[in-house]
Amino acid sequence: MDLQIKRSSNFIDFTLQRDKIPILSLDASYMINNEIGYIKVNRFASTTMQEYKDALKKLEKKGIKHLILDLQNNGGGYLKTAVSLADEFLKKEKMIVYTRGINNKNKDYFSTKKGFFVEKKYRIAVLINENSASASEIVSGAIQDWDRGIIIGRRSFGKGLVQRQINLIDGSVVRLTIARYYTPTGRLIQKEYLKKGTDNYKKEIKERIEHGELKNEDSIHFDEFLKFFTLENKRIVYGGGGIMPDIFIPINNVGVTNYYSNFFRKGIIYDFMVKFFDTERSKIEKHFKNFDDFKENFFIDDKILNLMISFGEENGIPKNEKEFLISEETFKIQIKALIAKNLFGENEFYQIINELNMPYQKAIKVLSDKKIYNKELKKI
Repeated sequence: MDLQIKRSSNFIDFTLQRDKIPILSLDASYMINNEIGYIKVNRFASTTMQEYKDALKKLEKKGIKHLILDLQNNGGGYLKTAVSLADEFLKKEKMIVYTRGINNKNKDYFSTKKGFFVEKKYRIAVLINENSASASEIVSGAIQDWDRGIIIGRRSFGKGLVQRQINLIDGSVVRLTIARYYTPTGRLIQKEYLKKGTDNYKKEIKERIEHGELKNEDSIHFDEFLKFFTLENKRIVYGGGGIMPDIFIPINNVGVTNYYSNFFRKGIIYDFMVKFFDTERSKIEKHFKNFDDFKENFFIDDKILNLMISFGEENGIPKNEKEFLISEETFKIQIKALIAKNLFGENEFYQIINELNMPYQKAIKVLSDKKIYNKELKKI
């Protein structure tokens, strides 16, 4: 198939060829420093474990010792994949998750082998937030309950229902809840449903925001009957829906203003990047031959920012000087990350955008210091 694309005033010819396009479940995997590696999983799919193992092999060659497993905004996926990933971090025959239902056969899932991080006893940090659900909660709950790693971020969503899909003759389906997921200590992953009602259940994240839970750990209250103890170090953890992290990190709104949000909500920042690359890509490629050079020496200057501001004005976003100054550094990181993505790829995008990822930054500090890590696990 032949296609013409207009860029500025020029038409460029392309020939398109039909092919299989893989939908990957790993967004990024790279070394942060000489010892700490990073893997971000966006969902638990049928290909996730192979993607994970391929990524880990590359990180092993680069000397990985400790891992940041990023499950933020991971809404879940296959139970089998969640169990397999948790299996990579736990000793043999450790409970990973179990299901219980009134009229459904109970099932227990155990670890089966020693993974790379088990044999080496390397340190693990798992990142979660209010959008981490289902399979993400199975993995983070098992790691927390067995004191195998530090959970960092904010309380996860709280989705732990086993559902059976029934196909109807008109093509529609009914999903019938038949059981619930529990972590190894016996914590119910599913947040309260019946008492809240359907509408309030769906709005529960909004309630967290209104109550200040995403900004202040003191806004989170647990009943004493929801108290559980981890299986190795007897640390206190709480049930009641979702996984509460060991280290709470408030949501990061630094640099986020209405002016900044408009660029992303309306897609203007991406349109700007297309236009910017049409004229500047060859210059950037000429000056920066590799990502390390780009990361260290490429800076978003006033010229680029002014071009962005003008483009925004042309597309219905009038400049707000006060809000721009608040958001300026955040704009710079976002723009640089998007440039890196276009020039080098997803891994490089995350290496820059993670400067805004506060749980990620905290995880680096915790994994870098064995005493801090062990103190969080109460091993010292």
